[in-house]
Amino acid sequence: MSGVDVITFGCRLNTYESEVMRAQAEKAGLNNAILVNTCAVTGEAVRQARQAIRRARRDNPHARIIVTGCAAQTEKQTFAAMPEVDAVLGNEEKLTSASYRALPDFGVSAEEKLRVNDIMSVRETAPQMVKLIEGHVRAFIQVQNGCDHRCTFCIIPYGRGNSRSVPMGAVVDQARKLTDSGYREIVLTGVDATSYGGDLPGTPSLGLLAKTLLKQVPDILRLRLSSIDSIEADSHLMDLIADEPRFMPHLHLSLQHGDDMILKRMKRRHSSEDALTFIRDVRRLRPDISFGADMIAGFPTETEEMFDNAIGLAKEANIAHLHVFPFSPRAGTPAARMPQLDRALVKERAARLRATGLQLHQAHLDSMIGTQQSLLVENNGLAHTENFTLAAVPGLKPRAIVQARITGHNGKHLMLAAQNSEAVLERRQA
Repeated sequence: MSGVDVITFGCRLNTYESEVMRAQAEKAGLNNAILVNTCAVTGEAVRQARQAIRRARRDNPHARIIVTGCAAQTEKQTFAAMPEVDAVLGNEEKLTSASYRALPDFGVSAEEKLRVNDIMSVRETAPQMVKLIEGHVRAFIQVQNGCDHRCTFCIIPYGRGNSRSVPMGAVVDQARKLTDSGYREIVLTGVDATSYGGDLPGTPSLGLLAKTLLKQVPDILRLRLSSIDSIEADSHLMDLIADEPRFMPHLHLSLQHGDDMILKRMKRRHSSEDALTFIRDVRRLRPDISFGADMIAGFPTETEEMFDNAIGLAKEANIAHLHVFPFSPRAGTPAARMPQLDRALVKERAARLRATGLQLHQAHLDSMIGTQQSLLVENNGLAHTENFTLAAVPGLKPRAIVQARITGHNGKHLMLAAQNSEAVLERRQA
């Protein structure tokens, strides 16, 4: 191989940062290299990264393999000990060209491979500019990094550090650059995006940032948030939900559970009623909105009754896009020291919660039949409606925004009229 290849795991923030890494590595003159941007959210994510590294070495025996990302930050010795790995960079180091110019030569010791600093010492997030997000029709912009909260199950603050925000002007400049490159939808992303602005002069909120973006960058046709903590939603965000058609009617919530005792043991800041009240309030403002949510099954000490409360909340909230995680103990977190459930029971409950999510998603798909939808066409013959539901649109040009009537679904994707050709679709004029 030649050039720089990037393998990305995990969240949208990692996807954005992978483009920064690629640009910085190329700026440094790195060649014949594979950058692996890891995720640490679960033990399975770490296992998959290690597997991908071994596969990359088998397929590219002479390439330089550099490992970075959250798992490299939290488990640096694990990756430095792998014979396939030539260098390990921390989450801060991966974003600067100097790190790639300073890489050690092949054959160094495990300690010499490491370029990982104390992430808790990082106090600012430098603005990063990219022109494209390779392989994606929607563009991601990092607005925030790190997290000040310490949920008992989560290792991510130790991989990302404390919360820090990108100045609003830099976010606006990045949005202009991406819309100039042809992107019609922008997704604002961060580790704890709704904490945006707390460290900036004047403490602007995420909602105010979104309002400012839509005002100052009129070429943004669709604006989304990647994930939010509902307890931090501000009045500006509620205004956008109610009154701004370019703000997409979909929110992905960090719910994690539906039982109040488990939420306390998770050290979450909301109760089940807080979450339901927020969802009801938002639906009153925007009846066509859909919700996604992350939920964990099999958290330590979870009884059958507690688990039933999680299923009950998902149903009452009518979560259309439910992301279920079987609890995975992460070394160094308080939850890993709590009384654990049997792994078979954790997997069984996760399967039941996923089945509930599938039922809710089927009902959501049913509810969209007969509606007129605006769709952004992706690269894979699929498109996303404004409320983030996938539709099959074979043969249509990526990045096109089209209007179509939904006539059915196949259990996974919405289907358009039987003719399903671009001739019967009315293009939305930018």
